[in-house]
Amino acid sequence: MEYLIHLAILFTVYAMLGVSLNLVVGYTGLLSLTHAAFYGIGSYTTAILLTQSGVDFFPSVVLGIILTLIASFLIGLVLSKFRDDYYALGSFGFNAIAFAVFLNWQNLTRGPLGIPGISKPELFGIDFSNNFNFLMLVLAFLGLVYLASRFIVNSSFGRVLKSIREDEEAIQVFGYNTLYFKLAVFMIGAGMAAIAGSFFASYITFIDPSGFTLMESVFILVIIILGGLANLRGSVLGALFLILLPEILRFVGFPSSVAAQMRQLVYGLILILLMLYRPQGLLGEYKI
Repeated sequence: MEYLIHLAILFTVYAMLGVSLNLVVGYTGLLSLTHAAFYGIGSYTTAILLTQSGVDFFPSVVLGIILTLIASFLIGLVLSKFRDDYYALGSFGFNAIAFAVFLNWQNLTRGPLGIPGISKPELFGIDFSNNFNFLMLVLAFLGLVYLASRFIVNSSFGRVLKSIREDEEAIQVFGYNTLYFKLAVFMIGAGMAAIAGSFFASYITFIDPSGFTLMESVFILVIIILGGLANLRGSVLGALFLILLPEILRFVGFPSSVAAQMRQLVYGLILILLMLYRPQGLLGEYKI
């Protein structure tokens, strides 16, 4: 049972990341590869405050969101000068910078040694060190993130985002300041990623820079491409698929000498077939 709860918590964290990134990539058409950086800022903020300052978990989440919003505002201003492939390359660069900061600012982040001993939340006398209670808490926050995202995409703000994705120049003709909308959704997605990062740090109780590399950003991007771009339910489905599939393949019965390699092979083959025959993703409305 503990194993299933563990998988459910990881799924919930990555579903939050997928939903938040889909606002940026799926609904606005901004191919961002910097989501792991914001995820990392939230994680490190919570980890540092809980281990070094004695601050409670929930204030650390709020501060993590604030710091991430500031970082995403500055990064978004720079990225707004680029489009398409150059936007993706620029976001890649910022993720590399964030990783370098996590790795080299050893006085604050402990660099490659990581930060151990991160405590679990406690609220109104409820101890969330119990994994089931922790799962209920993370699910509640996933529900809030999902509902907020659905409100955004169904609002007039969301309709402008979709118009930017389809033809940014056309929407500018009608007097819309597209920079404002792109920057706003970029910051919203980053803030949601910071929430996921805080929960991840508290659950694992240890973080180091290896969890926030470019490949982590790519993995989150794969979640929404697989589940479906511009579809919030697809983000949740993609996270469920990518978290559970490697675990299911553990029970296929490959010989122990090649089990790990065969699981990776089957995992990659399934993803390739899905991209070939369902390029818009399982529930997607459009493809990159």
